[in-house]
Amino acid sequence: SAYRLCIMRKLPSVLARTHTSGTSGSPGLPDLSEVRRKLRDIVGASTNWRDHVQAMQERKALHTLLAKQQEDLPPRRMKDSYLEVILPLGSQPEIREKYLNVHNSVRFGRILEDLDSLGVLICYTHTKQEGQPRSPLSIVTALVDKINLCQKIIHPDCDIKFTGNVSWVGKTSMEVKMHMLQLHDGDYSPVLDATFVMVARDPENKRPAFVNPLIPESPEEEEIFKQGELNKMRRIDFSTASLLKMAPTAEERNIVHDIFLNTLDTRQEGEGTMSFQSRKLPPNSVWMEDAKLKALQICHPEERNIFNRIFGGFLMRKAFELGWATACSYGSSRPFIVSVDDIMFQKPVEVGSLLLLSGQVCYTENNYIQVRVHSEVYNANTREHHTTNIFHFTFISENEVPQVVPKTYGGKYPIKSMLYLDGKRHFTAVMKEI
Repeated sequence: SAYRLCIMRKLPSVLARTHTSGTSGSPGLPDLSEVRRKLRDIVGASTNWRDHVQAMQERKALHTLLAKQQEDLPPRRMKDSYLEVILPLGSQPEIREKYLNVHNSVRFGRILEDLDSLGVLICYTHTKQEGQPRSPLSIVTALVDKINLCQKIIHPDCDIKFTGNVSWVGKTSMEVKMHMLQLHDGDYSPVLDATFVMVARDPENKRPAFVNPLIPESPEEEEIFKQGELNKMRRIDFSTASLLKMAPTAEERNIVHDIFLNTLDTRQEGEGTMSFQSRKLPPNSVWMEDAKLKALQICHPEERNIFNRIFGGFLMRKAFELGWATACSYGSSRPFIVSVDDIMFQKPVEVGSLLLLSGQVCYTENNYIQVRVHSEVYNANTREHHTTNIFHFTFISENEVPQVVPKTYGGKYPIKSMLYLDGKRHFTAVMKEI
């Protein structure tokens, strides 16, 4: 099974209490509502939509608090940003329904929202300056590098604990590592590991802004920081080799050609008149064009973040739920999320936008289903579409699933074949992790 025992990456000794057993109430720990309240206070966001213009105007005055260079900011340690937060599903049953799905487990989309909020607060904790109740920084999620799960089921009636800290810092960006644990028989057991990348911008969210450097204090912390640097290089390499920039490898070209030969309907073609047009579906297979779902979301003010754009966690939740539905309808059984990776937030989504989501099964192997969700906003006035996000989800189905097959072969590298190869690349990277 892909669900390996979750071997948590070794954290510095000062953070080791992350893994110690807890008790049912986890007294003294803030909950997720406290996290969101703190975020509003840090940036001076109003809870009333009608006040948002004035609140954003007031932030302009904070420009004078920005550092001119990173060296002007005091360095931080990993333990300075370390936070523990409770989600009291067991001890406060009244909040349970918001997180409950029809299978009597926790909605993973809600967990994505909570991770996004916590990651931002961890970064504000890292960059907090003494005597400044309001932060001049606008910290937003740039990338979900990866989320790997080690439990199939998240129970809806047991307390959950989130922990995390800044693990790597560039000039204007910060990597955050978070862990989620759930209480069973008096002990917290690992559920998932998450790595997010956040970026700091000026008070009006227009230009990059410097953040405090991070100083590792022990060999363990040196290793964690080094891993953050390696993660950055891996992302650059993956992006450089993108099928949008480089042709497929020789091996990948062979894969596409083999699929083409396997789907060619030779019965429909006379000798010497072979063409690309007549195709047949191999046994136990589904054409890619028949393995997709679409959704539309009107982005209401209720879903705004502290900067009056649409909350990234909400976008992740809606994309995940469409991805899950796509995998569910494809495999005809309940899928379980294995991994989330490489979610790039390319453009902010404005309140009032029409958000179009397209879920596509792009690769399958045994019980695994790789789903890509494309998110774009539609401007009704200009009739223009703009991509905002691409999401990649790896699911495992209860049963073996049909093979998904790209049908088109027109042109040199048709889009369906490229989606197939991209899905295979993401799936292979996930399998290496787990």
